[in-house]
Amino acid sequence: MTKITTVLFDFDGVIANTEPQYDIYIDALGERYNLGIKNFAMQVKGTTTPDILKRHFSHLSKEEQQKIAKELIDFELQMDFPLVDGIIDFINYLKDNGYRVGLVTSSQDTKMKRALEIIHLSGAFDTEVTAARITDGKPNPMCYLLAAEDLNVSPSECVVFEDSYHGINAGKNAGMRVVGVSTTIPAEKLKDITDYVTPDFSDLPQVIRYIS
Repeated sequence: MTKITTVLFDFDGVIANTEPQYDIYIDALGERYNLGIKNFAMQVKGTTTPDILKRHFSHLSKEEQQKIAKELIDFELQMDFPLVDGIIDFINYLKDNGYRVGLVTSSQDTKMKRALEIIHLSGAFDTEVTAARITDGKPNPMCYLLAAEDLNVSPSECVVFEDSYHGINAGKNAGMRVVGVSTTIPAEKLKDITDYVTPDFSDLPQVIRYIS
């Protein structure tokens, strides 16, 4: 098995436990526009705003779609970013031990700049791939392949930490190992579609084994 040199993190549900906030907001959005989609937030987790608008709101006018996009930006500029247990210690371990570390998120730059400043991770990552850099969002592997290209590493050298179905599929489709973080989806539903499953990063010795 190829030696792991690079660890790539999704943000929501992996670094910051923001998904409960999104669940409330996105489900309410689906109800407001009468989409008739049960658990709408779960269906779109890990995808970019343009993808959500294209797939679920294309029947609306451009003006209404722009209104939805702006409302989401405004929501993200007010949300909290509670950290997933143990994540800072894990990132520090990786950096101290020579691993390349990347952030791969479907979020926009406006949110990520604010979020990383608040949680004191500005400049912590060797590469950052956000929605602004991709044309095809998760589950398309473009975002993870771009991160590997940025860092000049093979996908086989990478481990991805993801919490959503779309994100897990993106990592797998990129040819990378994937650890499921069960903050969003129950562990029993992740175990058959990921290489490992962890509830968080609080058991640092065990998490380190996943990248060894």
